Order: sequence, then C-alpha cells, then structure tokens
Amino acid sequence: MEGVWDPDQVGPEWMTAVLDAGGGLGGGRVTEIEGTPIGTGQVGCNIRYRLTYDRPGGGPPSVVVKFASRSQTSRAAGVQTLTYETEVAFYRDLATTVEVCRPRCYFADVQPGTANVVLVLEDVDAVPGDQLAGCAPDAVVPVMEQAARLHGPRWADPTLLDLPWLAARAADPPDVGAIVALLWPEFCQRYRAQLTEESVEVGERLARPSTWLSDDPGPLTLCHSDFRLDNLLFGDPAGSRPVIVVDWQTVRLGSGVSDVSYFLSGALNPLDRRRVEQDMVRTYHERLCAYAIGDYPLERCWQDYRRHSFSGFFMAVAASMMVERTERGDQMFVTMANGAAAQAVDLGATELLR
Repeated sequence: MEGVWDPDQVGPEWMTAVLDAGGGLGGGRVTEIEGTPIGTGQVGCNIRYRLTYDRPGGGPPSVVVKFASRSQTSRAAGVQTLTYETEVAFYRDLATTVEVCRPRCYFADVQPGTANVVLVLEDVDAVPGDQLAGCAPDAVVPVMEQAARLHGPRWADPTLLDLPWLAARAADPPDVGAIVALLWPEFCQRYRAQLTEESVEVGERLARPSTWLSDDPGPLTLCHSDFRLDNLLFGDPAGSRPVIVVDWQTVRLGSGVSDVSYFLSGALNPLDRRRVEQDMVRTYHERLCAYAIGDYPLERCWQDYRRHSFSGFFMAVAASMMVERTERGDQMFVTMANGAAAQAVDLGATELLR
C-alpha cells in the first residue's frame, strides 16, 4: 500500500485500507474524517483525524498522522539528517524488540531521500509534556523506567549492527564538536540576550577544538536521542502506561545514559535537578539491571552521565540552525542550552574535554 504525503490527500477510503492492513479495524469502514493540527514539531506536521464509521465500534475513534513539516527549511533538514527515514525504520525494525511504551503504529511509509513520509499512529489518551514548563521531580521516576525499558532489552546487542541503516549511523557518527564550532558564533549572536553566562562559557569551550578525555563510549544500545518532555505523553500514573514515548526520528546506537542526561538537563530547573539527579540516575541503573546488561556498575553509569551532560547543548545549537525559526522554537532552544550548560558546569564535565 502506498502512502500519501499531504494532509489534503487523506480520505476515508485510504484510512480504511490503512487501518485494515494494520489490524486496527473492528470490521467497520471509515465514512468520514475530520482533521485538526496538533503539536509543535520542528520537522514534522501532526494531524489528529477523528473518524466516523459505518457501524458502532468499527475502529479507533481517532488516529494521529505524521507528515513532513510544511516549512521547506525544516523539510530539507529532515531529509538531510535522515529524520523521516529513521522513524519509519524504527517502527518497522525495532519497536517490537524493546519494552518502552510507544504508540501503536498502523502504517508507516517513506520515499528515501525525500520528505514524502507518513505514519498513522494510535491516538493516545494522555497529556503531552511541555519542554518550556518543565515537570516536577516526582514525574521523573516513571520516565527513568521507560528509559531503562528502551535501553535494557538490546543492551550491547551485536545484532543491532545487522540493520544497515542503524549500522551506517554508528559507523559514521556526526562530529558534534566540529558542528558546534561551526554553528556556535551564529547561535550566540542570535540568542545572546537570553543565554546565561554558563551557556556562553560552555559554548566558547566547546567551540574550541577538543576531544573526550575517554573515547570509550561503553556498551552501546538503542537510544532515542531526543528524549525530552515534548516527546513524552503522560497517562494515568497508576495505569499500565504512565509515560508514552513518541517521535522516534533520531534513533541511533549510543550510550543509554545519554538519554537520561539529556532528559534531566531540560525537564527540571537546576535547583530540582541538583537535588534529585543522583537518585534518578540510581533509579535508572536499578531498572536497567533488571535486564542482562553484564558488568556496568553504578559508578560507570554516573561517569557516563557526566560525559553526556553536553547532549542538550549540542542539540540546541545544531537543531536551531537547521529548522525554521518560531517563537516557541527559540524559547525551547535557549531553555535547552541553558539547562544543559548548568548541568555540565555543576558536574564538572569540562574536565572530561581536552
């Protein structure tokens, strides 16, 4: 079945065929659809479609359909970074091999090398996280659980390299230091009035040629790599799906705790983060150890957490220069950079650069 690449192309017949092929129909046929834009994605356009059927209980009352961004700048960035192809590949090849809570995917298709992409996903009854508002510390524990449920099942799994698209990204990782060195002057000029002195200090340090003190990344596993509040949905805390992880466009092989560093730097204000981050890393490690991860002591986990405290800063600088500017996007990138810089300084992470 072929995809459709624009919201205006979605009709009842196509939706019926998609849900039927994806096992989402209850014997019914879609007769009417009503679309409403949702979310604030930087490289995607998300539409919630409310569905009417020819019989009661014919299928899900609504679905979320993801397309490429309407912005040509953002679409080009999505193609260049393989963002669109990566999310389709995740649902096709990996989603059922990990235990992280995610939306059910009824259909996914992409034309390689283009922004022609579509995913039809379960419309989850949950509250989206808000990167700008942040969250309370007591909301972090279930997030750490989901991080472990993503990383643990494929921890140090050599068969991940059997997937050509994933192996290619592992063999040719981006030179984040060179990227920051190239983009930092423009980023600083654009956002200087909102950046903290810690951000300026960290940016200037990362813009100079440097390498990690240790080139050993530790055991590799499947990482989300954009593991932040905007990409989480919060359900019933007492239910089976308290946190659902979405937007699998940046999946790669890496150090699992990098997702934890990235999340904590942006989800909590610095005071709350300083107070709970050691407990949260310990919680993550405890959940991770429920899987067969071998020799990975808490001390190493903490050291890797420090090493990856720059992750949010890297993402803020790189992504902000590649996508179309929006008011919320500007606020988000500044918040990410300031939070990650405070984290790196608090943890003495610049000691790990040379």
